[in-house]
Amino acid sequence: MVLPILITAVVAYFLGNFNGAIIVSKLIANEDVRTKGSGNAGLTNFTRNYGARASIFVILIDVGKAVAACLLGGLLLKGYGHYADGVALGGLFVILGHDFPVLLGFRGGKGILSGVTDALKKDWRIGLFVFGVFLVAYGLTKYVSLGSILSSGAFGPIFAFFHWGEAVFPICVGFGLSALIVWMHRTNIVRLVKGQERKTNLFGMGTNS
Repeated sequence: MVLPILITAVVAYFLGNFNGAIIVSKLIANEDVRTKGSGNAGLTNFTRNYGARASIFVILIDVGKAVAACLLGGLLLKGYGHYADGVALGGLFVILGHDFPVLLGFRGGKGILSGVTDALKKDWRIGLFVFGVFLVAYGLTKYVSLGSILSSGAFGPIFAFFHWGEAVFPICVGFGLSALIVWMHRTNIVRLVKGQERKTNLFGMGTNS
């Protein structure tokens, strides 16, 4: 079973290196989104600089690579009776590849789109709950970062609630990804506390502040 695990980890990690915001910004403007705005290679910074319409393609790429990674892991480990573990492994490494992409100088995004997709692939109920937390928090405040932090923080605990005693590795991955994505938003947390965080209109160009 070692070979399928290694294949899943390596392929999922390099799938994560295909960053939607960077790819689309280069295609539509011959620019690297990391040279614009906050310098982050994520959906929020992309939308602020290139608009909501183009961000649809970013979403398709980042969601697509997460789906592919989770399916690969699940299929490779299914024959060993570890489908759920394979999905979790693929999800873990695609997000690591997205956040810390060796092909992009280790300057990636924060993993929210891939993380929500990972949650949906593990259990649609958890995915909808996490997405719901994001929508409520964002809808009330227009802070994408706050929605991302709260939804990411909820991922591990809600997964454990539904699957306690059934899936040890996926639960550990869930808590690990929660911690990782919250940590990736540490500068946003500081700005939120100081009242300096920018609001974002995900359905149009620019900010609300």
